[in-house]
Amino acid sequence: MTTMPAYKAIQKGAMTKELISEARSLFSQGLVERLSAHGLDIVESHAKGAYLYDVDGNAYIDGYSGASTYNLGRKNTSAVEVLKQSARETDHGNFVLISEEKATLASRLADFISGDLSCSLFTVVRGEAMDAACKLARGYTGKTELISVDGGWYGETGFSMGLSDRGDKKQFGTLIPGQTIVEFNNIDAAQKSINHDTAAFILEPVQAENHCRKADEKYLRELKLLCEHFGTLLIFDETQTGFGRTGHKFAKDYYGVEPDILVFGEAVTAGVFPMTGLVFTPEVKTFFDAHPLIHLCTFGGHDVGCRVACHMLDQYDAKRPWEQTQKTGKRLMDDLRSLLQDKPEVLDSVSGMGLLVSMRFKDRDVAKDFCVAARNNGLFVVQGAVAKESVVLRPPLTITENEIDQLTDIVKIVMKKI
Repeated sequence: MTTMPAYKAIQKGAMTKELISEARSLFSQGLVERLSAHGLDIVESHAKGAYLYDVDGNAYIDGYSGASTYNLGRKNTSAVEVLKQSARETDHGNFVLISEEKATLASRLADFISGDLSCSLFTVVRGEAMDAACKLARGYTGKTELISVDGGWYGETGFSMGLSDRGDKKQFGTLIPGQTIVEFNNIDAAQKSINHDTAAFILEPVQAENHCRKADEKYLRELKLLCEHFGTLLIFDETQTGFGRTGHKFAKDYYGVEPDILVFGEAVTAGVFPMTGLVFTPEVKTFFDAHPLIHLCTFGGHDVGCRVACHMLDQYDAKRPWEQTQKTGKRLMDDLRSLLQDKPEVLDSVSGMGLLVSMRFKDRDVAKDFCVAARNNGLFVVQGAVAKESVVLRPPLTITENEIDQLTDIVKIVMKKI
């Protein structure tokens, strides 16, 4: 087990300062300034387990985990070995051909996710996976309208950008038409919006970037029936809630509600290889049967990546991290909620599920100050992309109870400074 060095306030070293300065001329200067202002001016050197290390040798608990990507720890040793061996034996293959690797991963995913979601399409990034899901929904239903909910965040590409609750949409001109956003957890709003022209209703069961706001079980069950009545597909985005993050394999398992399409993220390879995708029912697959070329991706289903993903599914099955996550998640939640009484003028609420936990502060500036102070005390966290007054804690699921205590100790130190 990697242990955290004894606590000490972290100072930016010469190497970090030099590389950050160089980045101003190589990348967006505005990006570099934003990173520095939000406590994200960390230049990673390496990572292991629940920790990352910068080029000056400072250690940080990784409370971001690549937005819920490193579920089985930073630089998972067995995944790295499979990656190296696979790269010696094969490459990405040809994306227009079937391979043993692609077929094996599709079969393993069907077994792992269970239910009726037995068919797969592999993509590279989260936004692309959501875009493919929207194309499939429109194609299968023959309808064009897509509905999502307020507070959602689905990615940076075409459909996913339009569906997301973000304030910068006007910067990009006219986005893909036929997309509507309604109130989350409001079945009346869903009833008023879904009709016979609605191809899909899209949501995250737990909105990671929006103070980890959870869907109500009754809402999801009624929403499922409503979608079935109108022939509308129900799409769950589980890019951040999947593979054990919520204390369950997938959030759908907690709610007992099966979507028609489920979008999953890079946690399928534990962050060692860029891979995302979607799984869907055999009925929905009938559109792919008739129109097999509606979504092609050169590196989707990369043969090396498929081998890594199959290995990581074996690891998930063996380790069952969702079970430990229920315990460590409760420990973290209880510790953070105890701070509500100590700092009511600063900390508004704590919410979440499993190891997807959010602290909501009185405003976004306080949340930003928290991230900066956390960075200077050995904890790497970021603000929520939608609820910018929130800070989301999502460490690797392999984090131990002792490491959770270290994380909480840092939070307590930081809370005294803001």
